[in-house]
Amino acid sequence: MPAMIGVRAMELLISRLCHDLVGPVGAINNGVELIEESGLAGSEDAFDLVSESAEIASRRLKMFRLAFGAAGAQDTLGLGDIRAVIEGWFRGGKVRFVWSAASFPETPRGFMKVLLCAVLLADEAMPQGGALTLTAGSGGVRLAGEGRAASVREEVRTALEGGSVEDDLTPRAVLGYAAGRIAAAYGLGLAIEAEEPGRVAIRVLPQSGAPLV
Repeated sequence: MPAMIGVRAMELLISRLCHDLVGPVGAINNGVELIEESGLAGSEDAFDLVSESAEIASRRLKMFRLAFGAAGAQDTLGLGDIRAVIEGWFRGGKVRFVWSAASFPETPRGFMKVLLCAVLLADEAMPQGGALTLTAGSGGVRLAGEGRAASVREEVRTALEGGSVEDDLTPRAVLGYAAGRIAAAYGLGLAIEAEEPGRVAIRVLPQSGAPLV
């Protein structure tokens, strides 16, 4: 699978990331307007809105920066940093995240980036919420989700596996497309396991083509 991401995929991906940031940033603006209109008196709700929305925007920016930016491949990035970013992403949302890895395998460069991409794919596959559990072992890291309507869209799976033509990509499929190419660029594996109704499982492998164990 070629690792290069073309202009159309880049445009769709950036549009998607900006869309995910519009909500909290817009709420910050609304809160500021409320404060300006009402003055400081009685503006406690507006301050709460600004504070909460700013925190959400900050958590999303941290995730996007590490998943899609150069910072995610730095050797100085620690496991604690990654865990904090993942837990922050799910805080207050519909999906309950459980870190169930007592230890973590030795990981090659780029592994954490691909793991964050897998987290985003898993979250997207659980639109009505549920529970997502991370486990780790010699076979890599596994994200197992269970919830109502949990399922990876077929177009996302196809894009992840390299079966999509870039010109035919949709905003829904671009995350899978980008994740697959990021994994390929670092020689890593990213695979969606066989699904059951209401369950999803995504595996990040230490090398491309490694067996799912």
